Amino acid sequence: MHVYFLGIAGAGVSALASILVSQGWRVSGSDEGVFPPVSTYLDRLGVRYATRFDAPNIPADVDVAVIGASAKLGGAENPEAAELRRRGVRCVTFPEFLAAHTQGRENIVVAGSFGKSSLTALIAYLLRAAGRDPGYFIGAVPLDLPTTGHWGGDAQMILEGDEYVISPEDRRSKFVLYHPAHTLISSIVHDHFNMFPTMESYEAPFAELIALTPADGLLVCARQYEPILRLAASRRITWYGLGEGEGYSGVDIAIGETTHFTLVTPDGARIPLATQLLGLHNVENIVGAAALLLARGLVTPADLQAALPAFRGVARRLDKKTATSRVPAYEGFGSSYEKARSAIEAVQLHFPSRPLVVVFEPHTFSWRNAQARDWYATVFEGVARVLLMPPPTHGAGSHAQLSQGEIVGCVQAAGVDVAPMANGAAVLEALAQLKGDEVVLLLSSGPLDGLADTAPALLDAKFGG
Repeated sequence: MHVYFLGIAGAGVSALASILVSQGWRVSGSDEGVFPPVSTYLDRLGVRYATRFDAPNIPADVDVAVIGASAKLGGAENPEAAELRRRGVRCVTFPEFLAAHTQGRENIVVAGSFGKSSLTALIAYLLRAAGRDPGYFIGAVPLDLPTTGHWGGDAQMILEGDEYVISPEDRRSKFVLYHPAHTLISSIVHDHFNMFPTMESYEAPFAELIALTPADGLLVCARQYEPILRLAASRRITWYGLGEGEGYSGVDIAIGETTHFTLVTPDGARIPLATQLLGLHNVENIVGAAALLLARGLVTPADLQAALPAFRGVARRLDKKTATSRVPAYEGFGSSYEKARSAIEAVQLHFPSRPLVVVFEPHTFSWRNAQARDWYATVFEGVARVLLMPPPTHGAGSHAQLSQGEIVGCVQAAGVDVAPMANGAAVLEALAQLKGDEVVLLLSSGPLDGLADTAPALLDAKFGG
């Protein structure tokens, strides 16, 4: 079977491609604006892909085409989409293909406004460390797993469940297709304003996912979010959170280079755990993953204790990018307010006395949308300086796009020092002027003009030794 992926560098699309590669299928595809870590990941996987859309890219022996949903694909006007139609090749969206391909597995769907990539990677990692071989699908590049997607030999398939819509024509959320046997919901806060203009419309697919989870399946939920409490009120829930509370709890948290805490189970057992991950949100993720795996009987407390200290997370989720610099640089995934704020708070928690410099690219529709103005009032609270990159323009005509100047104005109104940056070179010039006592956070869900590579190299060269 030969599958062609149109938009292969999308996080979810490339993860599906890697599942098929693990099964021995033939995979090829195309995309534009390909950037690390997905581009280097595809190269390592040995997948051939073109970096511009052109009808001749499509091999003659394609059996089925999987179509991504990125705005940069250009929809039906894409020359490859037109060629696929002309040839009569069956075309499906990637969530439709993934859902059909995994039907019959014991699907564990990990959903939430944030935390789902880290949680999915953590669950898969812990299972593999315990000697199991689950399938998994992760919309990010894990640092401790060989691929972002894997078919596996066990019954369990761990699926990152995205609430974003399937396509402009199909407004269902991706995760409602995934046949959940068990579901974990990490959070529900309003996001993706361009697709879900109201909180009610955003909550609706989560309510559907909860209803789709069988009564005899596990429904594991973070207990601190009012929408989850309300939407799941009629269900039997395995709860988790930080501090004393119902279900599984993380308590006695001691922050450090290695963070130590105690996992308290519903029956009162106390399990000492340790992690190298930054931030309280990562401790909460560990508690959620442990709640699901222990409640399902898939790992033991000893398995958790043995595996967790080595887990490094996923790329772009607060992984350290510098090697020798006394000004450390971390890369965070800033696709929404909560994700950006969690990354900022994590760095501030671990480096409380250092000025924090954030290099920020408002890449997603949510950050570029006029409805996000209120986010800028508090997201950079406590930050010493923001170096603000220009927002991209793909899909700008589909929503109320903010300009770079308008975003700068919002940040200035919040009382935060902010400087507009024309490009990555301007950011490097600004970083070269640092005093040497700062910490840098690179924050974007986009390419950031290559700064994930160039900024750490500059800092190592200037402040290393």
